[in-house]
Amino acid sequence: MKLNLGCGQDKKAGYVNVDKYDSFSADVIWDLEVAPWPFETSSAEEIVLCHVLEHLGATTDIFLSIMKELYRICAPDGVVHITVPHPRSDGFQGDPTHVRPINADVLSLFSKKNNRGWQEKNWPNTRLATYLDINFETVDLTYSFQSPWVEQLQAGSLSREEITFAVNTYFNVVGEIDMTLIARK
Repeated sequence: MKLNLGCGQDKKAGYVNVDKYDSFSADVIWDLEVAPWPFETSSAEEIVLCHVLEHLGATTDIFLSIMKELYRICAPDGVVHITVPHPRSDGFQGDPTHVRPINADVLSLFSKKNNRGWQEKNWPNTRLATYLDINFETVDLTYSFQSPWVEQLQAGSLSREEITFAVNTYFNVVGEIDMTLIARK
């Protein structure tokens, strides 16, 4: 099964389209902040969350419940595609329905490989994968750069170090983040 969670108006052919609001005529009407979700364990080979995850889980308990449900319904090696606005973008900051910043660092907490590495190094990172017994590995990360940064990148006038510094320091360098996770079961 393929799921398009929080589909809104962007219904995808070949996917079970899920949304909280029946006004979008989704295949399944469901509030993703309510667990358990109405899907069988290990039933989803692919899941899309496009501009959804940043709207969910204003409280830590709800966010962790969402991540546990996402893992529960993923098939072994199920693929999860996540697109979110970058937390340091006007696209994130300017929408009062965005309740949680999502980035690669946040999602890295749900990797058992990362958790083991942090434990071995005695680093204080929160080992959510271990605590929750879930395991997602990030296999792809892509930034959509905004103007004027994208033009400078295309012109080759920025080094890797300069763009990394800009992403980590300034607002509106990256507009959107695309991440692909694999559920390791």
